[in-house]
Amino acid sequence: MKLGVMHGRVWWRALLLLAVLATAAALALGWNDYHRFSVTALNVSPRQQSIEVSRGTSFKGIVAEMQRQGLTTASPWYWRLLAEQMQVAGKLHAGEYALVAGVTPRQLLADMAAGRVLQRNFTIVDGWTFADLRRALTQADVLVHDTTELDDAAIMQRIGAGGEAPEGRFLPETYAYVKGDSELDVLRRAHTAMERTLAAAWAGRAPDLPLATPYQALILASIVEKETGRANERAKIAGVFVRRLESHMLLQTDPSVIYGMGARYDGNIRKSDLTTDTPYNTYTRAGLPPTPIALPGKPAIEAALHPAAGDALYFVARGDGSHVFSSSLAEHNRNVDCYQRKRCR
Repeated sequence: MKLGVMHGRVWWRALLLLAVLATAAALALGWNDYHRFSVTALNVSPRQQSIEVSRGTSFKGIVAEMQRQGLTTASPWYWRLLAEQMQVAGKLHAGEYALVAGVTPRQLLADMAAGRVLQRNFTIVDGWTFADLRRALTQADVLVHDTTELDDAAIMQRIGAGGEAPEGRFLPETYAYVKGDSELDVLRRAHTAMERTLAAAWAGRAPDLPLATPYQALILASIVEKETGRANERAKIAGVFVRRLESHMLLQTDPSVIYGMGARYDGNIRKSDLTTDTPYNTYTRAGLPPTPIALPGKPAIEAALHPAAGDALYFVARGDGSHVFSSSLAEHNRNVDCYQRKRCR
């Protein structure tokens, strides 16, 4: 009897040990599977660039959306365990998150917990007109297009700059934005950036310039911007226009005439265009035009406020993007003959 009891106890102990070993093995396998899930890249296809977490979405809802998009087939319990282990459960932020190739569940949850939402860039190009800027904004990915029904004056009113002419008022630069931002958001930031940039440049301007206000500096900078794209020429060209202003000479700058022509400009500027008066025709009207003619970048603004010294009053394009400068009308006419009429002497 005692032997039978002993054998029974040994049997049950063996069974218990096997059960413990089996449980331990199952836990080990489960843990390894869970760890592999946490560090294995999600199933991101080439078409998937982001995942959006709407405000108020539960953790369960976030996982369900990832499953719906085919990003994961893992158990929601694995996701919950990972979030608890990372101490981010209940701390995930709404927003749009990048799905780059190789991103793991751990990395994605870390981004969501830190609010590292996907940022896109919009670049305002030096020398664009405000019309160019408006057209480009309509093509910007995921921006809320809230200016479509607004005219220029209404846009300026909406960004807190009512009464200002928009041309020249937005700083060419690259601006980061996130999904949910709007065209007005970008414009508001670019307008503020230009105000700050112009104020700082004006405060450090060269002495005795024939410019009464920062706005006049902005107008001159826009002309410099359109006259040359060469960094080593901006200050020289600014110097020409500053000396012409000081001497009460007509500026005679073609880009301003072209701007005043508007839709009439077909790529060519004719003699009749130079004699047709508009507020922007600097061949018929003295001084600066009434507004900027483009969006000048920081280098053009600096050039306008720090013009190069010299005696040049004229310049003509060589045809390769550079210009030749001269101090007398006779010399200028020879340069025009040489570089524009191809009659070099």
